[in-house]
Amino acid sequence: MKNFKYTLTLFICMGLALSFTNNAEAQVTEGVFPAAGSPANPEVPASWNKYYNYQGISELTAALADAHPDLIKRESIGKSYEGRDIWLLTVTNFNEGDADRKPAMYIDGNIHSNEIQGTEVSLYTAWYLAEMFGDNDFITQLLNEKTFYIVPTINPDGRENFFSAPNTASSPRSGVKPIDNDLDGEVNEDGYDDLNGDGSISMMRRKNPRGQFVEHPEYPELMERVGSDEFGEYELLGYEGLDNDGDGRINEDGEGYYDPNRDWGWKWQPDYIQGGAHKYPFSLPENRAVMEFVMAHPNIAAAQSYHNSGGMILRGPGAAEDIDTYNRQDIQVYDALGEMGERLIPGYNYWVVYDDLYTVFGGELDWFYGIRGAFTFTNELWSSFEMFNEDDRSREDSYEFNKHLLFNDALVEWESYNHPQYGEIEIGGTKKNFGRAHPGFLLEQMAHRNMAFTIYHAYHTPNLVIDEISEKDLGGGLKEVTAVITNTRMIPTHASHDLINNISPPNYVSIDGAEVEAGMIVNNRDLNQTTEQPHNPQKLEVDNIPGMSSVTVRWLISGGNDYTITVDSQKGGVVSKQK
Repeated sequence: MKNFKYTLTLFICMGLALSFTNNAEAQVTEGVFPAAGSPANPEVPASWNKYYNYQGISELTAALADAHPDLIKRESIGKSYEGRDIWLLTVTNFNEGDADRKPAMYIDGNIHSNEIQGTEVSLYTAWYLAEMFGDNDFITQLLNEKTFYIVPTINPDGRENFFSAPNTASSPRSGVKPIDNDLDGEVNEDGYDDLNGDGSISMMRRKNPRGQFVEHPEYPELMERVGSDEFGEYELLGYEGLDNDGDGRINEDGEGYYDPNRDWGWKWQPDYIQGGAHKYPFSLPENRAVMEFVMAHPNIAAAQSYHNSGGMILRGPGAAEDIDTYNRQDIQVYDALGEMGERLIPGYNYWVVYDDLYTVFGGELDWFYGIRGAFTFTNELWSSFEMFNEDDRSREDSYEFNKHLLFNDALVEWESYNHPQYGEIEIGGTKKNFGRAHPGFLLEQMAHRNMAFTIYHAYHTPNLVIDEISEKDLGGGLKEVTAVITNTRMIPTHASHDLINNISPPNYVSIDGAEVEAGMIVNNRDLNQTTEQPHNPQKLEVDNIPGMSSVTVRWLISGGNDYTITVDSQKGGVVSKQK
């Protein structure tokens, strides 16, 4: 018996040990200890220290939609000039309400070809929302209440051109085919001349005892201009390239120029007034696809577009002519959101486009606000503050940053080249992935902080609650029913600009299940001051439900003990409550 008990105990202990080992191995197989605020084991593993080309965007968006069918739907809203799909992700809890009736946030990036990281912020936002749903109470509730429409890139053709063709950090702006800029009948079909074949267009220099430049003593890649009373040892010849037609100019027959952010139908001006404007508003198929989608989705209450660079959170107006369009009531909302943005994204400044930068006619930012009444920001991603988290910055900082944090990976070392026109020169300088685009190790942090600002913005789109339903017996079978509807967020159901221009229909507050004798808006409940709506009193029209405020309505009804009150707001969603 003793041996049996010993053997049984041994088997039990072995079983417990095996069970513990299996559990431990299962935990080890997961491979991670969760970091606060991030998905621990996402359904769709994604890397956020690199940039996705069109194929990568297509594959990642498809994978997200496949892995999260109840949270993400993918569709093409149109084709680019070269025939690429313009992907849009709708992100919400599809099991909770109608996605197109919830208050919505629209997000896009990469309208300019070389301003690439807006795509990664947009993709990161969709990925993060889906992967955190169910694990994070705030994100879960957010997707129960709100819808996100996300277009990772408006300009897939230009993005591919930037990645695959030789370019500088600042080219191309648009991504059209090369044009004959100097009208000599010739174009350079390959765009820029990549003389050393490294995929980046850097600089050319030539030794010249009467030049105006010398090498920086600590960073030889950096050329310094000498004083006006002395000579240097180098002359700068400009960007790497050839004089294709012998007119003395380098690369002038490269990529043609237009600006997709001057193509929108709000205060649009032709090219001779607004440089970069195309033929007419929405003459570009990509912008037109976005416009048609947005017009078909009036639940969009807020919008965000991502550009680079400069570390800015921008609101309109883009031109001084629109000062009165952005009126005081709406600016108060913008200011509250923008000031939080400065806190969430260190080193970024909340600015006004025309006042702090330059004049923009036909911009997307003003179109969303002016035509749709949606509170809209443009974030200019990448600030030199991010290099050393310092406000005081110098030209040398980027070279020190490259040397000590990127280990010279962002630079092309100066190398000799026998130029057919200039003779013996040297080619070198920065690569096209440095100067405007984030280095990999900073990309995810930037994406998360900008996403957090956009989520804060989306959270403060209208959230309507029927706070109170009260009754008063008036005798003779009549009852007075009073309802209080509260908007618990900062953004009103109608921007002031919306109200002035009748962009959106009013909010409708209706009562069903009772015979309505009269309906009215309560202007002052304490003094019993009301405004009656004589026509269709069952369905009251409420012009606006301001942010962090309430409106009160009242009906006189006969009969009906089980009635339902419903609020139907284009930008505030639909909410009902039964008595």
